[in-house]
Amino acid sequence: MDATYTPPQDPLVILHEDTQVLLVDKPAGLLSVPGKGPHLADCLLARVQAAFPDALLVHRLDRDTSGVMIFALTPYAQRHLGLQFEKRMTKKTYVARVWGVPAAKTGIVDLPLIVDWPNRPLQMVCQKTGKPAQTDWRVIKNEGDTARVRLTPHTGRSHQLRVHMLSLGHPILGDPFYATGPAREFPRLMLHSEELRFNHPEGGRSTKVRSAAPF
Repeated sequence: MDATYTPPQDPLVILHEDTQVLLVDKPAGLLSVPGKGPHLADCLLARVQAAFPDALLVHRLDRDTSGVMIFALTPYAQRHLGLQFEKRMTKKTYVARVWGVPAAKTGIVDLPLIVDWPNRPLQMVCQKTGKPAQTDWRVIKNEGDTARVRLTPHTGRSHQLRVHMLSLGHPILGDPFYATGPAREFPRLMLHSEELRFNHPEGGRSTKVRSAAPF
């Protein structure tokens, strides 16, 4: 997959900018940070720093996920935001399209996750050695063979939303790792970071930035 990395060349979309923070809309298919090797150097961090040289990384989104990402513009803001992510003080909301329609309207997945070492970077559920992971989910639209859901993770494990929806029997459409058959035959991973709420480093006020799902 790495050998065919052809990231989209969309112009940078700024959602919010002030003296401390910068929020941008990450396109699907673009790495958040550089991968190993020059062919994986193009990433959102590099593009942001080309326009904002002082920008500093705070968190990441999977390559195939689109939506809201925050960068710090000062070392103080990076520490402030980093602690919020570490202490789970931020609130992230995602929109996804999944295969099938869940029987219930809402629910929570509470399943510990760990890397599937022989098949990394895939993750898997493991009750013995997995790290705690919780995701709230809510169906927002029945689309027949598929459904649109809103996902709110309470933890930030790698591939958490993807594995948790798979565990319900409703993989996210277009997922190159976890979807199979017709569920995989979509032009992109149908997962989008719709909203990020955080306390602003300057003054601590609650701040919310949104990006509408492009699918």
